Amino acid sequence: MLAEPKLTQFLNLLKDASPEDVAWIKGYLAGLTAPAATGAAPVGGVHKVTIAYGTETGNSKRLAADFAARAKKTGIHARVVNLEQYRLTDLPKEEYFLTIISTQGEGEPPESAKKFYDHLHNNGFKLDKLKYSVLALGDTSYPLFCKAGEDIDEQFQRLGGSRIAEIRRCDVEYDDDASQWINTILDKLSTAAAEPVTAGVTAPAAEKKSTGKKSYTGTVISNVDLNDRGSNKATYHIEIAADDVEYEPGDAFGIVPENPVTAVEKILSLSGGTLPDRVITYKNESYTIGDLLRYKLNISHLITPVIKRYADLTGKTITATKYDLPDLLQAHPVKDTEQFVSMLGMLNPIAPRLYTMSSSPAAHGGEVHTIVAKDSFTVDGRTKLGLCSNFLGALPEGTTVNFFVQKNKRFRLPAPERDIIMIGPGTGIAPFRSFLAERDATDAKGRNWLFFGEQHFATDFLYQTELQTWFETGVLTKISLAFSRDQPEKIYVQHRMWEHADELYQWIAGGAHVYLCGKKDPMSTDVEETLLKIIETKGEKTPEAAVDYFQQMKNEGKFSEDVY
Repeated sequence: MLAEPKLTQFLNLLKDASPEDVAWIKGYLAGLTAPAATGAAPVGGVHKVTIAYGTETGNSKRLAADFAARAKKTGIHARVVNLEQYRLTDLPKEEYFLTIISTQGEGEPPESAKKFYDHLHNNGFKLDKLKYSVLALGDTSYPLFCKAGEDIDEQFQRLGGSRIAEIRRCDVEYDDDASQWINTILDKLSTAAAEPVTAGVTAPAAEKKSTGKKSYTGTVISNVDLNDRGSNKATYHIEIAADDVEYEPGDAFGIVPENPVTAVEKILSLSGGTLPDRVITYKNESYTIGDLLRYKLNISHLITPVIKRYADLTGKTITATKYDLPDLLQAHPVKDTEQFVSMLGMLNPIAPRLYTMSSSPAAHGGEVHTIVAKDSFTVDGRTKLGLCSNFLGALPEGTTVNFFVQKNKRFRLPAPERDIIMIGPGTGIAPFRSFLAERDATDAKGRNWLFFGEQHFATDFLYQTELQTWFETGVLTKISLAFSRDQPEKIYVQHRMWEHADELYQWIAGGAHVYLCGKKDPMSTDVEETLLKIIETKGEKTPEAAVDYFQQMKNEGKFSEDVY
């Protein structure tokens, strides 16, 4: 045990440490105690590896940096590279190659890793000298948990690579699993032979962890469009009553949408005469084909590997990479009913969708509220609707739905006396309605400042009445509004932030917690750049010092974002 005063210093350090700080400390200590931590690898051990990461939120990048730091202590040089910037022609030359990658949406890789992912699947080459391992990050609330990492692991094996260690699948709370994977890899690399793991063509599935997510059954008690007549948008506020539902402000509502009846009927009409009540097996469970298509299978925006498998099955040349299943079947028909049934087994399950809750446990006990923007887009001149937003927007009152709660421990209210600054344009307002309702119901004393933006004041001021009431009663200390289309020049939330730069910096310097929620691109980038500019100019700091200050805010949990 540590002697005083070292013990006191260590405990004080942990008391104020963020989750990211704790993860780094764990990694650093593990590196110090790892085998061969003498500054040089054992004779015959591996001296050089490449570790490539693909990330959306930065978790894979942090783990790659952690691995490199720990590897250095064992005498191994680890070259860290973003898969977006990785030179694909280098891959056949690699000898020891580690991949840390997250999974997005319906089993897809992060956007930054898509070029690398497609290259592995679409190009004929061999990787006979490659020794590799994969750390896959995911979320067990999704059926395609860690699918991007699994695909890369399997493809490396098919191309002739040898595993250093089995793929490690990590859930949202990934610190312990990631640390164990790093320890395993360093141990393997520090041995003389770094023996590859013998395995079949397909990586054996690891025992799937319990998601820890409780499923709830609720009833829709309200479903209204928050936008007024004449708006270019439709934003649905949905309230669901559910017994004993447990959540905290900042958590998300998760649901698996159903496919439209019209789409299912079109698919069946193109199936070669398949009966909807025919029972088949999918993922070791029995379903009628009708139920499978309606409730289980993803038939929208098929990913590239699915289209490639379909092309292989049907023997057709398919050059397009964007298809819904009805369009794919129409453009490239199946030969017969049995080929259609075989095709169904190639499809992925419908992935759950997550929507940040706009309700508060203290203010809306026994209910969950969320807002959903109707998603419409154009493909080849045709207007298409987002699957889940269209499904939820059409739910009538009285409908029974099954859902789960997705915890978000990195987006939590601070102590009641702390000030908060909330930046939430559009549907990004959701968690801040939850925050304000919770602070109102619990009589929290901290000040609250909201930045909200939309297109038009008259038609798009979401939750206007509630926000005005909170402002009049003092719950909402300040509200800064940006309606981009109400004047010739477009005004966004970042412009309002700059207009109030002096006071905003005073709040931040005084310890206020800053929260950002909404569309990732370009909004979140613009807001962060404005915050940096405010910190630099109003805090009289150099650009480098401003970056360090902002990073410290993140490390201390004083800047949190939930962007999509």
